[in-house]
Amino acid sequence: MKERIQKLLAHAGYGSRREIERWIAAGEVTINGKPAELGQLIETNDQISLKGRRIHLESRLAATPKVIMYHKKAGEMCTRSDPEGRPTVFQNLPRLQQGRWVMVGRLDVNTDGLLLFTTDGELANKLMHPSTEVEREYAVRVLGEVTPDMIQQLETGVELEDGPAKFDSVKEAGGEGANHWYHVILREGRNREVRRLWEAIGVTVSRLIRVRYGTIGLPRYLRQGHAEELDVKTLRKLYESVGLSFEDGTLDAHKPVRRTSPERGDRVKRPSATKRFERESARDTEGRRSSRRPSSSMPTPRTSAPRPTGRHR
Repeated sequence: MKERIQKLLAHAGYGSRREIERWIAAGEVTINGKPAELGQLIETNDQISLKGRRIHLESRLAATPKVIMYHKKAGEMCTRSDPEGRPTVFQNLPRLQQGRWVMVGRLDVNTDGLLLFTTDGELANKLMHPSTEVEREYAVRVLGEVTPDMIQQLETGVELEDGPAKFDSVKEAGGEGANHWYHVILREGRNREVRRLWEAIGVTVSRLIRVRYGTIGLPRYLRQGHAEELDVKTLRKLYESVGLSFEDGTLDAHKPVRRTSPERGDRVKRPSATKRFERESARDTEGRRSSRRPSSSMPTPRTSAPRPTGRHR
């Protein structure tokens, strides 16, 4: 079955749809030896070259897509390489045997928090496209007094230089003195939109953290500069949230999630402290019950003789 070229290449993880459209317009994609055209229908067995290199579309499409969440540090650039030599988020990502990581949206250099990366360009396009209206949640620390009227204004709408904008919700999250924390939700990703909305009402943002993107929240245990791959159950939920189907492929639903970092590499995710405590408490309780109610069919355990102390001569 034939599909549009930018859709197939994006689904295979060669880039986002926007990237691929730019490459086609620049003449960097050829189909069976001829320059590709936007929207051209192709099949997986066509001979496709990208930037002068032959690509194997069938094998790439057969691979199970991956998605990782990454905890970005303030100061990192959301780009593959920086001409000024500043650190980039791609430097800390786990290496792929095939495919490439496609970044879902971006954060400005002074913002930290959750970034998603995937090998499925079609998923990335769905998550970023304005028509999908995927929620983004941020924790914001602001400097200055914020009145109920100002919050109402942020939720009703503020006129910015690139058009009206607003938060779906603004919730107070504590703070002392002149610094207060708020959690805000919006459904689009315009450049520096969160900061500009607060600045429009005369308030300065002193800290900004993205804590959720769609169905994926930033775990408290995931340290800055570290990444973790999503498991199959979470992947399926993410795909369904944007109207896409997910096939497990070669992934095992019971395979442990792996966390990676530039310093230590991959590690198996261990149960949380809460889960371990619950299991240990359950075992202790069962042990105490057994000791108080010995079964009549079981013999009374013999008490071992006391172990002698001191040295034998």
